[in-house]
Amino acid sequence: MKLIDSSGPAANNAFTTSVATACALAPEMKYILGIDVGSTVIRCHVYDKAAVLKGFSSKQIEALYPQPGWVELDPESLWTQFIDVIKEAVQVAGLKMNQISALGLSTQRATFITWNKKTGKPFHNFISWQDVRAANLVKSWNRSFLMKAVHGISSLLHFFTRINKLLLARSFSFTTQHVSLRLVWVLQHLSEVEKATKDDNCCFGTVDTWLLYKLTKGAVYATDYSNASTTAFFDPFKLQWSDLFSKLLSIPISLFPPIEDTSHIFGLVDAEIFGVPIAIAALAADQQAAMFGQCCFDTGDIKLTMGTGTFWDINTGNNIHVSKKGLYPLVGWKIGNEITYLAEGNASDTGNAIKWIQSLELFDNVEETSQMAHSLVNSGGVCFVPSFSGLQIPVNDPYACTSFMGITPTTTKKHLVRAVLESIAFRNKQLYDTITTELSIPAMSIRILD
Repeated sequence: MKLIDSSGPAANNAFTTSVATACALAPEMKYILGIDVGSTVIRCHVYDKAAVLKGFSSKQIEALYPQPGWVELDPESLWTQFIDVIKEAVQVAGLKMNQISALGLSTQRATFITWNKKTGKPFHNFISWQDVRAANLVKSWNRSFLMKAVHGISSLLHFFTRINKLLLARSFSFTTQHVSLRLVWVLQHLSEVEKATKDDNCCFGTVDTWLLYKLTKGAVYATDYSNASTTAFFDPFKLQWSDLFSKLLSIPISLFPPIEDTSHIFGLVDAEIFGVPIAIAALAADQQAAMFGQCCFDTGDIKLTMGTGTFWDINTGNNIHVSKKGLYPLVGWKIGNEITYLAEGNASDTGNAIKWIQSLELFDNVEETSQMAHSLVNSGGVCFVPSFSGLQIPVNDPYACTSFMGITPTTTKKHLVRAVLESIAFRNKQLYDTITTELSIPAMSIRILD
């Protein structure tokens, strides 16, 4: 097994899924935009057709915390920053917009919004994948008689049929990171959205769908398979929105956008936005895009991303992995007849933990943390639990609280810093063990991004 450090300015950018398509579409093209809308940063890279970086720009995304456990993004602020980043990157590259032939877009996943189909006006802010407002719904559903019945019947049928889809239904549990129950929460608490849904006047979208809709001024309403598969409202076996979840949660499938291939010509950016039309040649969920961008094409290849959260993804080839510990089956990408599946485990609070301890003013800059940690033999018995958004697999506890343990009168700020850094290592080891013990696929290589 190989460990490969793939960090760098373009490491997390998902332009690669669009390059081949765009080149085939416009062989005379000169430049392509790769745009990544992450949880904390929007980045835009400008590439020539040989994938040489020509320009770059980025802006921080400001998250909103209106109530404890709620994490939101202002859609208009996000849109303004998105457009500004693109214009700045092209300017830095010394180019004009009429020299850009195509763009590929990767976005944070499971962050969603709903809007009025007639006016295009959002009903609410984006609800982030880190948001835990639906924790009580998750707990209630997972303990409900209906879910126990689904698990029991699926288990019985699987015993006789050995159909993997039934095994997936038997082991499935909701989490706060899934769109599905956060969307149920919206429908239960925002009467305007509930009414618009009943009147067929409501659009639903993850970040990719909404930006596509805005870029085309409402002409195109769609998503791709990689983004759809992260919602927990998608059937990976049938490659369509789930009839089961539609009935189970009483959410009409008509609410959801059409699903297209990851590498697909979704349409053209409206000429009024940048002065010229630009082909939108790919949509991709950010973790899957990073996987593709790092050429994790072989079964057993693993990609580890450490950003706002930590994400372990393993290529499972043409097979959908059914997990007993919570590894989530995803569509990595679909390009024509080629479809690749992944299994994923994640921890929500990696960069978040570093930003939090930095806010305590225990050091002047993040670079100091390494020296502080290495100045000690150990953490002095201090342990840190990084769970601002609960603990994900294999613990699966949305109510887990962030905490320090083992503090004594001799504890110093260096011990606290070391404990936070160690917590990231411990969570990575926990996720690695979960993947390698549950999957029979040998790990071929691990590509590490930051």
